[in-house]
Amino acid sequence: MGSYLRPTSMPEALAALAAGPRIVLAGGTDYYPTRVGRPPEDDLLDITAIGALSGIVESDAGWRIGAAASWTDVIEAPLPPLFDGLKAAAREVGGVQIQNTGTIAGNLCNASPAADGIPNLLALDATVHLASAGGERAVPIAGFVLGNRRTARRGDEMVTAITIPRPRNPARSVFLKLGGRRYLVISIVMVGAVAEFAEDGTIATARLAVGACSAAAVRLPALEAALAGKRPDGALVTEAHLAPLAPIDDVRAPAAYRRDAALTLLRRAVEALR
Repeated sequence: MGSYLRPTSMPEALAALAAGPRIVLAGGTDYYPTRVGRPPEDDLLDITAIGALSGIVESDAGWRIGAAASWTDVIEAPLPPLFDGLKAAAREVGGVQIQNTGTIAGNLCNASPAADGIPNLLALDATVHLASAGGERAVPIAGFVLGNRRTARRGDEMVTAITIPRPRNPARSVFLKLGGRRYLVISIVMVGAVAEFAEDGTIATARLAVGACSAAAVRLPALEAALAGKRPDGALVTEAHLAPLAPIDDVRAPAAYRRDAALTLLRRAVEALR
């Protein structure tokens, strides 16, 4: 059976990671369900007692989501329409008990292709902040998730926060998800979309990302360019815009269905940005 540490400060946590590999836990909602009926064999580092990692803080530059902030924290926080998509995703992550315990950073580090938070974080142009005993670094969200269950985090590092920049223009966002049923389900396709709007109501800039259709969620730059200067209109979305996607056949859906569903959800998401 592995050892369990629950430090109360960042220096203590980083020293433990520097001493050897440990599984970093906050909510543990991905870790524990895969080990039902048997004690953990890994060395664990529980970060829930480190106050500096909790909460959501707003500044002139934007917003900081601490590594221990839960989905419920996102749902209940007084955030602007820019975060409506992330809030919608938070309500789709399991039941209330999971939302109370699971964290946005944990969902990100688990790096599942179907992780509900990642398309939204891509659309929000988020940055991941990491720390080790040797220092700190910041990685753009697109460079953090490298593939299925793979991230850029080193073994001696832990995520400390996710930051979201303040948009230059009024902005709002959307999250749409398709699963085998309405609730408590792994995504077949999901879409996160953010649009900033000019004074005349046209889109100044747009960011759209699709999850569960590639090894990692991806943005659609050609579609983003096509929407700039236009009013939200689902008809602007074409099959050609899906080129970055690489859906697979699995137990939840065949690749062709995923591609068709992605097109439909993207069109609906653009319409919902009105």
